[in-house]
Amino acid sequence: MPTRARKAPRHTREAPLRSPPRLTVLQILPSLETGGAERTAVDVAAALVAAGHRAIVASEGGRMVGELTAAGAEHLAFPAATKNPLAMALNIGRLAAIVQREGVDLVHARSRAPAWVALAAARRTRVPFVTTYHGAYRAGSRPKAFYNSVMARGDAVIANSAWTAGEIAARYPFAASRIVTIARGSDLSAFAPGSVSAERRAAVAAQFGLAQGDGRPVILHLARLTGWKGQRVLIDAAAVLAAEGRDLVTILAGDAQGRDGYADDLRRRITAAGLEDRVRLVGHCDDVPAALSLATVAVVPSTEPEAFGRAAVEAQAAGVPVVASDLGAAAETVLAPPTTPVDRRTGWRVPPGDAAALARAVADALVLDPAGRLALANRARAHVARAYGVATMTAATLAVYERVLASRPG
Repeated sequence: MPTRARKAPRHTREAPLRSPPRLTVLQILPSLETGGAERTAVDVAAALVAAGHRAIVASEGGRMVGELTAAGAEHLAFPAATKNPLAMALNIGRLAAIVQREGVDLVHARSRAPAWVALAAARRTRVPFVTTYHGAYRAGSRPKAFYNSVMARGDAVIANSAWTAGEIAARYPFAASRIVTIARGSDLSAFAPGSVSAERRAAVAAQFGLAQGDGRPVILHLARLTGWKGQRVLIDAAAVLAAEGRDLVTILAGDAQGRDGYADDLRRRITAAGLEDRVRLVGHCDDVPAALSLATVAVVPSTEPEAFGRAAVEAQAAGVPVVASDLGAAAETVLAPPTTPVDRRTGWRVPPGDAAALARAVADALVLDPAGRLALANRARAHVARAYGVATMTAATLAVYERVLASRPG
């Protein structure tokens, strides 16, 4: 893979073949706690190392650092989460020094505040700057739109879905020629039938409070606890299903990440609806494949657009019927009427914020007979395997690095 000023030698009989140039790529994001940007950063870092390159991730740390370093990448503790203007100004010099000291060939930013720091440091050190647009950033004012625009200022601007690419082009036309769509990828093999041991299932069942022999269907929501992820809508849908006489267990698996007031509000909502034995907040789940192996139906009831929606993709990879809000990239990741014929559906899409519609779709998924459930699972697995594997995503990302570096003047 070429770098800024390196050119591959012309090989002759007298000149032995050499290995491709070894790159150093630095990714920067606020933390490595949990989330799609964090997962993708770790996956790309692992792919760089596997390809013989050096991968550095600068962040404030988190539970995924161990996985990152186990893959052979390096973590640099860096105050990347700060949005304080003075601290960000100081961070520019710090990051520029790291780029020079470590011989960084390319900087890749995955979040807005550290992206401003990375953009300035990259320009100062004359190295390429790449961004990934991971979210549907709100832009209710000109200052906020300008703040968000840093994610469109990369030498390449990676969009994690076609929907995201369209949003970037509409908001920031100056970036249109530099947008590259690379769908988020997951290690889908981890969700294949038989990939989860009985011990892992038992451990997650214990976390979820699912007693052995409890044969109730499990409705699973895997997302951090924040309002737009739709936990309130799901609780209301669970109340609708309970009123219809359906005996279900609904699991809300996600970290509050400091939003304790919101978590308390959800508990009050559960109690007010009389759902204490039917809806459970269980905290963060580290073993997503095991969690999905316990699920009867997975739900993604977001009330704002998902720029990609990894939870829906992973549920389909696991063969679990999925119901998602019809927003953002859901039309790409979950195939359903009216844009897809009924016999080709891979899940259900429902209007956002509509608890009754969510309850109806869950009920439809629950009444699938074994043959119908298997056919749905097979279609869903084939759909996500075609488009959303981690190897596809990482190969495309490394190809972007190659193109950006090759296009730089010597």
